[in-house]
Amino acid sequence: MSKNTVMRLQKFLSQAGVASRRAAEEIILNGVVSVNGVPATLGQSVDSEVDEVRVSGDRVCLPTEKRVVLLLNKPRGFLCSNKDPHHARTVFDLLPPEFVRRKLFCVGRLDKDSEGMLLLTDDGDVGNRIMHPSGGVVKRYQVTVNRPFDPTLIPNLLKGAKVPVESYEPADAPRRPARKADELLRFKRVIWEPRAPTTLEIHLDQGRKREIRRLLEVFGFFVKTLFRYQIGGLIMSRMPPGDCRKLTQKEIARIFPKDKVGG
Repeated sequence: MSKNTVMRLQKFLSQAGVASRRAAEEIILNGVVSVNGVPATLGQSVDSEVDEVRVSGDRVCLPTEKRVVLLLNKPRGFLCSNKDPHHARTVFDLLPPEFVRRKLFCVGRLDKDSEGMLLLTDDGDVGNRIMHPSGGVVKRYQVTVNRPFDPTLIPNLLKGAKVPVESYEPADAPRRPARKADELLRFKRVIWEPRAPTTLEIHLDQGRKREIRRLLEVFGFFVKTLFRYQIGGLIMSRMPPGDCRKLTQKEIARIFPKDKVGG
């Protein structure tokens, strides 16, 4: 047994490309993860060289090939999901053939009606650094709403509002520990120009489900279009909808603030 092979279970699952660390915690709480035939518990440690980890009965191992980060210009109408029984099209249908067999996950999601910059990876550490608020990675969006925006509301959007937690769990999902009924949604920055009264530039440094749509609805505005064009210092440009490519190491480094490049 080596110290380098012992790690928290959620880190193991993220490095194996099953999900991000945050999503891995959800999977563990759902009761579908086992270690050596015993139901897993949140926070337990595993030895990647010795322990047998399974998710929904399938054996999970750490990848032996070099991990990748892909950039996809997500079109409207595609879900950020590996499998969906009620919808035929997911972003994984858009992957180039050489990446189809990899266990990739979305680094922060865009809902079905949203478009733009989406990262997919099998590198759990990189995914966690991008999504966790401590990473300091800001995401930027161009948003159009249903009527002219009132700029006097910007301080309210920056302060935020508590909104009921959205849940998409099926009725037969395993019971989870009780959670808070509300979560705080807020924007880091809002830019509005009078010459385009229904258009906003919104910056986020956290990742709640449908955060932009839900918070704007609190103040009586409904999103018509939502396009993400920047993650950290990396800007998406000159990519047609549905196009996907592998990021270089320099591009990955550009995502993170200079004072946090080391992790």
